[in-house]
Formats: sequence, structure tokens, C-alpha cells
Amino acid sequence: MRNIYTRLLLLIAGATQRELARQVAYLKVENQILRGKLPARVAVTPQERHRLVRFGSRLGKAIDELVSIVHPGTLRRWIREARKGKRTKPLKKGRRPTAESIRKLVVKLAQETGWGYNRILGELRKLGIRSVSRSTVKNILKSNGLDPGPQRGVGTWDEFLKIHAATLWQCDFLSVKTLTRKGFRDLFVLVFLHVETRRVFVSPATSHPDETWVCEQANAFVNHARKVKLGNDLVMHDRDTKFTAKFKATLTTAGISIRLSPYRSPNMVAFAERFSQTLRQECLEHFVVFSRAAFEPSLLGVRGLLPPPAAASGQGQRTAGRRAATQAEADRRRRVACRRSLRAALGRFA
Repeated sequence: MRNIYTRLLLLIAGATQRELARQVAYLKVENQILRGKLPARVAVTPQERHRLVRFGSRLGKAIDELVSIVHPGTLRRWIREARKGKRTKPLKKGRRPTAESIRKLVVKLAQETGWGYNRILGELRKLGIRSVSRSTVKNILKSNGLDPGPQRGVGTWDEFLKIHAATLWQCDFLSVKTLTRKGFRDLFVLVFLHVETRRVFVSPATSHPDETWVCEQANAFVNHARKVKLGNDLVMHDRDTKFTAKFKATLTTAGISIRLSPYRSPNMVAFAERFSQTLRQECLEHFVVFSRAAFEPSLLGVRGLLPPPAAASGQGQRTAGRRAATQAEADRRRRVACRRSLRAALGRFA
């Protein structure tokens, strides 16, 4: 009888162990999935560390297979320290705080000079202080209520453009590849664009934009601006070497101020750059230029399709009430047609 009860108990115990093994296997898989969604390093509080030591000290060699929240060697070290009664202070996270003397020096430089954080960082480097970074200087200024990058002038760039748009022109060179008997050659065109109205003055093309040619186009631009009665107090252009000192002197003699854009800043003459891009995409990329004589008619076509001042600046597009109805009736009577030029590459409705 005892053998029957013993076998029955062993059977029940074996079934229970198999069930527990299946549950443990599932929990291990679930733990691995959850662990994969956590960061590589999990911070453990002193209370959590004590719990891990309490339950992990009974695992023995199974620590290598079960422990994943920390390195198994780390848990063993914690268990040894707990048995010896040692209390280790938790390590402080992050880098050491910046010295108070350096913080005071940064604030002093900002208050007395008005420099931004980049300039202050450079002065600290000169003084041999290399323990701070750009972001550290910036955070120190912010914590003391100082602007990390104070304004260097009055107003913004957009405000400057709005103030001077009526008398501001932007100038840029446009180069076009031409196919000749000797291979590809470059043709150059000088473009002047009025910022307010977007009216454009396009010079004749040349393959040799020397100083004499550039000065001739400068004089032609001055005469054109006076003829169309557009202000020309300012001309902006990049630092292309083809804009020689004589070219600048020609404009200065006519009472025009020159403003150079900063190095590698094409966005400072964005209107002229955008016109050159539009000219390429909408016109020049649709055919192959074989000579300057063949290229000149395309420039004439572009000049004919430039928008008038009202259309370019958005003026005269507001109508209201009875005037709008009258204008609509007039538009119905008028026949609108699309005018094509340059072999239908360009077109406008009129």
C-alpha cells in the first residue's frame, strides 16, 4: 500500500515540476521580450538592489543563466559586499558640475562685452580653459537670464529687405553651356533683379566676361533703371571675382551702394539665384545652344515674358464689390489666349 501512495506522490510531484518548468520557460521568454524593449543599461535603485541580492543569493550557479538586468558578476559582487556588511555609496550620474569660478567668468564676459556663446568659448580657449563645451557655455548664459546669441544689429534680415525693397537690386552671373565645333563652351549673362517688383534686367551674352564687358553692363543697367524709373540705391552680389573693382567703381559713381554677401551664403541673394534657376528649368533646359547668335533670341523671349511690376509684386489684384463684378463682365467679353515663344517652351496668357 505504501508503494502505491509513494508512486502517486511522485507522479503528482513530477507533474507539478513539469508544470512549473513550463511556466518558468514562458516567463523567461516574456522577460527576454520585455528586456529587448528596454535601454541597454537599466538604472537600479538601492532598494531594488537589496531585493536582487536577497533573492539572488540563493540561486548559486544559476545566476549566469537567469540574471539579465545587470551583469552576473555585478550581482555576485553585490552579494559578497552584503555578506561582509559593506555599504557602498551609489555612484552619482552624469559629469561633474562646472566649477563656480568658470561660471562666474562666463557671466562676466557676457555682461561686460555682450558677446555670444561662440565668442566666449573662444576666449576661454585662449585662457587655457578647455573643460567646458559650447553647450555648457550656452546653458550657463541661459541659467543666468542672458541671451546666448544677442542680436548684432537693429532688426532682422526680413525687415531689412522690406525696408529697402523699393531701391534694392540683386546681381548674379548666369552661365550656359554651348555646343561648338571645339566642344562645350560657357556663355555668361549678367542678371540684375529688382527685389520689390521682381523686374529683371538681363545683359547680352558673352564668352569672355572681362572687366570691360562687366563695366559696360553696369552702365547699361544704370541707364535701364533710370529709364523704367526704378530705385537703385543698393546692389547686392556675391564675391565672384568677375565683379572687379572697376565694376564697383562704375556703380558707385552712379550713386549706388554695393553690398557683398557673406562667403558661401547664396541665400543672401536668393531672389537672383531663384530667377537663374527658373530660367534654366523653364527655358534653357528645353533646347541645346550652339552659338551666341542662337542664344540671344532666347534672351529676348525671356525679356518679353517678364512680369510687369503689378503682377510680380501682387499689386492691383484686390477687387471688391461692384468693381469686381464689372471686371468679371469685362473678362468674359475679352478672349484670353496663350502666347507661346521659344518653340512653345515658354508661354503666358494674355
